[in-house]
Amino acid sequence: MLRSIVRWYEVNRIKPIQAGLAVSRLLRDPDDTGQVFKILEALKGNSLGVALKRMRLDPRGQRLLEEQPNIVSVLNDREALLAMPEGSIGRAYYDFVHREGLSADGLIASSEEAPRFEKMGRNERWLGDRLRDIHDLQHVMTGYGRDTLGELCLLSFMTTQTPSRGIDFIIFMGRTKGQKENPDLDLKSLVREGREIGQSADWMLFTRWEDRLHEPLEKVRAELGFIPPSKYRAALATLEGSQMIRPQAAA
Repeated sequence: MLRSIVRWYEVNRIKPIQAGLAVSRLLRDPDDTGQVFKILEALKGNSLGVALKRMRLDPRGQRLLEEQPNIVSVLNDREALLAMPEGSIGRAYYDFVHREGLSADGLIASSEEAPRFEKMGRNERWLGDRLRDIHDLQHVMTGYGRDTLGELCLLSFMTTQTPSRGIDFIIFMGRTKGQKENPDLDLKSLVREGREIGQSADWMLFTRWEDRLHEPLEKVRAELGFIPPSKYRAALATLEGSQMIRPQAAA
């Protein structure tokens, strides 16, 4: 009984001091991606456990849990991605990471700055890694850029799909700071649009992306219910040249 209580506490506890320090550093340097993972780790609670239960309730999720494919090796194969048809998911992903100077390995390196709960189960660890590894793929599927506004809206999409107190905290702090710097911008509406896209789209974790990268991006977006981020695109047009659209590292 005592062991169960200790396990529950370890899984569900949050670390607000660590989260606050990491947010402070992130606000000073938006390119410090490692701080994002420290916030997520400090405030994650049992979010992965909840996601794992959802995976097990769906045949697609159950199959992925059984197979546990490693998407990093596929996303890092730039020659294969470059050889995919124009307009495909894989080619769009290649263009995105090539343009931004990114890689799936870069996200892994940043995430290793945050200490992880060592007693995490094999399935939860794989699920957490997959959420991290498909971050830039989520940029491609939603159409959100790596500018500060695009990252904020993508986070709203992400926490709607897979609830995360850490991401909610980052959104609150980022929206508060961004609204002060851009008082004419309706950040609440833009964040809401990210949430609406997250509600409309099929759960990213249900798709075996390794098998779909060769397919047309627009076709798969339509099939899986991805709504175009029209408010975000309109906001970018009005913000061009301002600090709000300054590129930052992927979360």
